[in-house]
Amino acid sequence: MAYKALYRTYRPQTFEEVAGQKHIIKTLRNALATNKIAHAYLFCGPRGTGKTTMAKLFAKALNCDEGIGHQCNKCSNCLEIIEGSHPDVIEIDAASNNGVEQVRDLIDKVNYLPIKGRYKVYIIDEVHMMTANAFNALLKTIEEPPAHVIFILATTEPHNILPTILSRCQRYDFSKVSDGDIEERMNIVLEKEGIKFDREAVQAIISLADGGMRDALSILDQVIAYSGDSLTVEDVYSLFGLASEEEKVSFIKDVNEGNISSALEKIKAFSEGGVDLKRLTEDLLGILKDVLILKKTKDEKELTTISEAHADDLASSISTRKLNEMIGALLRVQADYKTASDIKTMFEVTILRLATLDEVEAPAPQPQVAIKKEAAPQPKPVETKPEPEPIKEEVKPEPVPVKEEPKKVEEPPKWLLDDEHVSLVDEGERYELDDELIVKLMVIGNKDLRKDLMAKWPQLDAYLSNSSIGEVVAFIKDSTPFIVSKDVIVLQFPFDRHAEKANLKENEKQIADIFKKMLDKEVFVYSISRAESVRLITAYHNLRQISALPKPNEIEIDIKELAK
Repeated sequence: MAYKALYRTYRPQTFEEVAGQKHIIKTLRNALATNKIAHAYLFCGPRGTGKTTMAKLFAKALNCDEGIGHQCNKCSNCLEIIEGSHPDVIEIDAASNNGVEQVRDLIDKVNYLPIKGRYKVYIIDEVHMMTANAFNALLKTIEEPPAHVIFILATTEPHNILPTILSRCQRYDFSKVSDGDIEERMNIVLEKEGIKFDREAVQAIISLADGGMRDALSILDQVIAYSGDSLTVEDVYSLFGLASEEEKVSFIKDVNEGNISSALEKIKAFSEGGVDLKRLTEDLLGILKDVLILKKTKDEKELTTISEAHADDLASSISTRKLNEMIGALLRVQADYKTASDIKTMFEVTILRLATLDEVEAPAPQPQVAIKKEAAPQPKPVETKPEPEPIKEEVKPEPVPVKEEPKKVEEPPKWLLDDEHVSLVDEGERYELDDELIVKLMVIGNKDLRKDLMAKWPQLDAYLSNSSIGEVVAFIKDSTPFIVSKDVIVLQFPFDRHAEKANLKENEKQIADIFKKMLDKEVFVYSISRAESVRLITAYHNLRQISALPKPNEIEIDIKELAK
């Protein structure tokens, strides 16, 4: 049997199992208990917060054989809704069914009575993707549907829905799931899966999920595929390029104490270890916020990102003024990242400024000049005394200038070439590798080669300002190596648009040329987004579960064929 992702395996089957959203559950339960059921609902909020899940649970509560409001998960209605095969619960993806013709087809079928349940429930996901004409076609039906029909619209962008549709729906705003609710749900999942874990690892995943329960389980799935039967915080840090709490606290101490050498060494280590500096900036802001709150409230219950011991340590050593200056500087650089071509340099400059805040130059010593005071005139001098000689100013000899030895400038790697300026294009023919081929690359990927490439990664910094290849290098710096094999490198970019741009054939040539200079050999470079990497790791895990992965010695990759 194929492996099923954790977020699908552990999708809540009753209202009690839902993480968070208690205000919405209470309202829906009261509506079911009093039979005050509206004809149209709008579920809106961030991704992964339970909108579609809540819609299915509501449909189940409307059609359960045990009565309205129940979710027995045993009757045929409940079981078919769970499996997605119930004839009266229709899920529609508005992203691919957003035209007038699809809506007219829906309207034609609305008038038919339910086949099996009490109500026909139409769940329209990503409803903001519908065209204005499609909304207008649906308008009358949503306003006055047949008594047996209920519409549930789900969206992450309610502001893109026509006001005339909004006014005809009961609106429920889903909030981000709290860290406590996510942790409680993840603990249940880990225990059922029989996986050993430590709380710090769970906390790190929660931080990455940013209030999305589905994201938390997807990330957990990825970490389990990486680490096996034991979940440790080191695995999470390694997989997602994060720094440990101890490393971040030590880094903040160096900045506060003006220990520039140590701070720069740590930044170098972060970069070589694949740590995302944008994420690191966000984490540092969270720590400094906690320390400032503790300093002013003395309430350790308010801490959300670091331990009490570390918070007390930082609060006792950093002044309130310095904390505010650090927070302000990091907030400014975080905003500047959006337009920066070299994030590392910008981060380093910010840290250098913070590390030297307390250094005040002493004023230059002023020479002491002796001033001669004239004696007051005496009308009748009795005795004449010789006038004292003025105090002569001591002239110190000028220091002999010492000829300083010129500082040795570290030479960049030898592969720097002064070629003509090369830049990336935005349109053109694109390489597209299927999942099967990428899974094969995952099988033959070599950890040692990836480690070697990560060690050479800082070499790219030397070329960010280079007139010929600086633009291409800056683009590559936004990625991290995902797979490294003998002939093929797969890069992971944060977003789909970056990966798509990198896979344009014209751009791949420029990117591959950089790696050719770094590695002194021809390679083919393909790029994927972070979302794609999660999906591919799941596919790899599925095949491994059923022993269907190809054997490394049976895999042959011809880069000339790939590069056609």
